[in-house]
Amino acid sequence: MRVTLIRNATIILELSGRRILVDPMLDAARARPPIENTANPVPNPTVGLPFPAEEVVRGVDAVLVTHRHRDHFDGTAERLLPRDVPTFCQPDDASAFFDLGLDVRPVGDTLDWNGLTIRRVPGRHGSGAVAEALAPVSGFVLDDLYLAGDTVWYEDVAETIERFSPRVAIVNAGGASFLEGGLIVMGIDDVREVASRVPVVVCVHMEALNHCFLSRDELAAAVPGVVIPRDGETVEV
Repeated sequence: MRVTLIRNATIILELSGRRILVDPMLDAARARPPIENTANPVPNPTVGLPFPAEEVVRGVDAVLVTHRHRDHFDGTAERLLPRDVPTFCQPDDASAFFDLGLDVRPVGDTLDWNGLTIRRVPGRHGSGAVAEALAPVSGFVLDDLYLAGDTVWYEDVAETIERFSPRVAIVNAGGASFLEGGLIVMGIDDVREVASRVPVVVCVHMEALNHCFLSRDELAAAVPGVVIPRDGETVEV
């Protein structure tokens, strides 16, 4: 399995002979305003793409979108995504993708795509009222890969790992937060919990948005052994 980090949570998965583009955020740097109610009001994305957006979408066999927040699916993705390959998503997002003319394949529970099993699993994008406001979000399990999506560590994440025993987990670990309400994606303690249960943990969703405050260097020092790719880097796991 090969994982290429494009930027933020945008990755290309190469597994079972397929190239799957996940959570395409393809806008140019500073194309969008800051995420509101955060401590660092600078435009997003805060960094550019390592490759042209047109190159990112070229030759993919499928697209998977965990949820439709703009840091996971943006205007450039709407324009550039191929219409002749499947777009897998949570059922709540299906109608919006249909309206864009995409080949939408909502994953209710389990879906088989030419021998690759895709399972949708729960996620919680923060805690309390913040999580309710940001819902719905989903994670996905593809064979022995757990794609956690925008979630903090909580009981359903633990249950997903126990149920499926993934060999690899890809977690969104930027420590994102608003001015109030705590983390809305994983931070150091959350990543430690995953790393204690999954053999290989790849950490993404870092250093690309104005409300993500956990740096790669800080996470590497705090949780040795996890894989933290740079933008444009490909890792084999």
